[in-house]
Amino acid sequence: MIGLPFIYTVAGLTFTAFAAMSAIDRGNAKRLGNTAFYGLLAISFLFGDRLGDLGNGVLVLAIVGIAGFGLMGRGAGVTTTPEQRQAEASRRREKLFLPALVIPAVALAGTFLFKAAPAIVDPRQATLVALTVGVLIALVAGYAWFRPAPATPFDEGRRLMDGVGWAAILPQMLASLGAVFALAGVGDVVGDLVKGAIPAGSLFAAVLAYGLGMALFTMVMGNAFAAFPVMAAAIGVPILIGDFGGDPAVVAAIGMLAGFCGTLMTPMAANFNLVPAALLDLKDKNAVIRAQVPTALPLLAVNILFIWWFGFAR
Repeated sequence: MIGLPFIYTVAGLTFTAFAAMSAIDRGNAKRLGNTAFYGLLAISFLFGDRLGDLGNGVLVLAIVGIAGFGLMGRGAGVTTTPEQRQAEASRRREKLFLPALVIPAVALAGTFLFKAAPAIVDPRQATLVALTVGVLIALVAGYAWFRPAPATPFDEGRRLMDGVGWAAILPQMLASLGAVFALAGVGDVVGDLVKGAIPAGSLFAAVLAYGLGMALFTMVMGNAFAAFPVMAAAIGVPILIGDFGGDPAVVAAIGMLAGFCGTLMTPMAANFNLVPAALLDLKDKNAVIRAQVPTALPLLAVNILFIWWFGFAR
């Protein structure tokens, strides 16, 4: 049955390619740091289930050490000149986006098809498997259409990863942190505090606390995936679903959207908000956040109303 091992293998092989390319990139003075960073990521995806908790913990500390001590640099690999890119863009125009559109199209179609074939694909991982298949099909389509050198897609991927740096794995780290918080009982503590503050029997107050809590915890932790286990354990499951009989799908899905509103307003979401500012050489490192706040706040209000409206419709 196709499931997470397939996804992890594709990711692991990709990071293996990045590590190998970094090792031979003499234009990067910190190429050994990049090689170690991508190599350790490859090991985590390919062999993480065999390393055990201690082995994975040491591996994560090594990755954090490489990033924390500034041992990574930007590669010097160039696949095409600016003139060549401009000429290609002028010739193909909007059609350049077609390979990228293959990914969401295959992910959407595959999600439904794979769930109908549980003997072949793990239904719990149907969407992730479909997304991975979409990436591979888009890669093949790009090779067939653009006819680049074999290493070009991986060199371009490595260039992008070098630009983003350590922040590329921040969501994964923060999601793990959220799971740790949940196991440590943080959600229960927050739940006890919230129960004392919410007026007895007030559904809207509970929904408001849940939506605002998702946004605020996301702002603190940098990622809605990290905030969700805490807020679900504190309010979502015991109060909204257990006490008020809310629709679990609505409470969970729109609750995540409320959390994403917090992502738009925090520097902790470095890969979304600080990295773009750095890549664009903006003088104000919080410029992206400032531009997003006027959108994030109304969206948060709408998401809270949607949870209240759709999650408890009778």
